[in-house]
Amino acid sequence: MIDTILSPGRRRLLGAFGSLGALALAGCSERTGGIPAAPGGLQFSGQTMGTGYVVKLAAAALSAARIDALRADVHDALEGVNRGMSLYRADSELMRFNRHDAGTPLTLSKDLFHVLAAARQVSELSQGAFDVSVAPLVHAWGFGPARRTTVPAAAQVQARRGTIGWQGLRLDAGQGTATKAHTGLQADLGGIAKGHGVDLAALALDAGGVEDYMIEVGGEVRTRGRNAQGRPWQIGIEEPDALPQRVRSVVPLSGQSLATSGDYRIYFEQAGRRYSHEIDPRTAAPIAHALASVSVVADSCMRADALATALIVMGPEHGIALARQLALPALFIVREPPGGLRNIATSAWAALTSGAAA
Repeated sequence: MIDTILSPGRRRLLGAFGSLGALALAGCSERTGGIPAAPGGLQFSGQTMGTGYVVKLAAAALSAARIDALRADVHDALEGVNRGMSLYRADSELMRFNRHDAGTPLTLSKDLFHVLAAARQVSELSQGAFDVSVAPLVHAWGFGPARRTTVPAAAQVQARRGTIGWQGLRLDAGQGTATKAHTGLQADLGGIAKGHGVDLAALALDAGGVEDYMIEVGGEVRTRGRNAQGRPWQIGIEEPDALPQRVRSVVPLSGQSLATSGDYRIYFEQAGRRYSHEIDPRTAAPIAHALASVSVVADSCMRADALATALIVMGPEHGIALARQLALPALFIVREPPGGLRNIATSAWAALTSGAAA
């Protein structure tokens, strides 16, 4: 039994959902007001960051009041990240930073400072394949709030390319401030903030005394303990381009996080070419190599999220080299003509999946 199938995560923070809205509780009993046991345990779901999320609990039964409290805590954690780090909300803290003048330090919340620092670290680690300042290129290619489905003019892209460079973001940990080297620097946390949100939602479940859970938000997942069958949580990796959706690989997780990035869910086509939302800041264009998706396991979902984005931008050769250098459990799915796919797994991934039936 597969507990969830991961499609590639949306790199952008899309939309804003300000209330509990579409949250649905599975298996609720009107007669007792509690939650009956089910083969798959208990679950609830909702919407945030322009995508859906689902939480599964491997519990025999919980009261309706406790489930409602857990549900509200998870949603509040996710929406807190959405409110603070969205490019789609003019009043978000991230947007206030993006509008801030260059050269003047801006005091940030601990949460935003933490994510910006992690994003800058991965930017440096990947030599700019992941770049926290990529926002102007995202907008130019139409994968930001103003969507487009045609290739932008070269002059427009080049004009924005000059504003890109993670080195222009200066952070002072002692003061908790961020300073932009130039006014055009615009941070985009779409490749890391959702993973951070998953981590915060997991902390909310921990604080609620939940020992066995899986939380998945639009391609990112974090686990603790075991599933309702007493096994590690069984996470399916989606086969790229498959319709209907099907599992290509399964990884068992317990106390770990996983994120998947791919080029085949958010894109447009022009003149027979696919233009993915995965932008390479170094070329100022969508990725154009054979790598279809990358899945990364890490202790924190924030780190898995950022590294999956970095590795898919780097491509099959350099991405695999970095994953091996860092001893990451990572799965690369590479396209091979005519229409084939090939898995390339690091040794750490192979060791992890060898216990899939545990």
